[in-house]
Amino acid sequence: MEHTYYFDGNQKKISWIIESSQPRSEESRIHAEYFYDIITIEQSKYIALHVGIFWGIGRFIIKNGDTVKVMLDLKTMFDRLVENKSTNDTFIEKRIKFIDQIIRQRNLGVRYQIIDPLENKAAKLLLSNN
Repeated sequence: MEHTYYFDGNQKKISWIIESSQPRSEESRIHAEYFYDIITIEQSKYIALHVGIFWGIGRFIIKNGDTVKVMLDLKTMFDRLVENKSTNDTFIEKRIKFIDQIIRQRNLGVRYQIIDPLENKAAKLLLSNN
């Protein structure tokens, strides 16, 4: 099955939307106290990417061998994940390690696509009071 995965994050919350042939799934969470208000927007987006995919697997939305089209609204994330450009941010590098591990363990086909931030459907979830 193929899924389209939108995600976003700020210094207070993360959010994600998974679209597939099943009903659309969406979620938002407040950052853990340890991260709350101390991480960058980019770091938050990596947390959302990691946690949301893990959540989708745990909810049996994303299954072993599925394809996930990951919609990226930051060029730096696209550069790092698609073109393997390095970063000096150890926090981000650790998140990428966890993301890659999930992808390998679940044999997921992942395709990254750059989108305009205005096309990021998960951004609106950051504005809700949930």
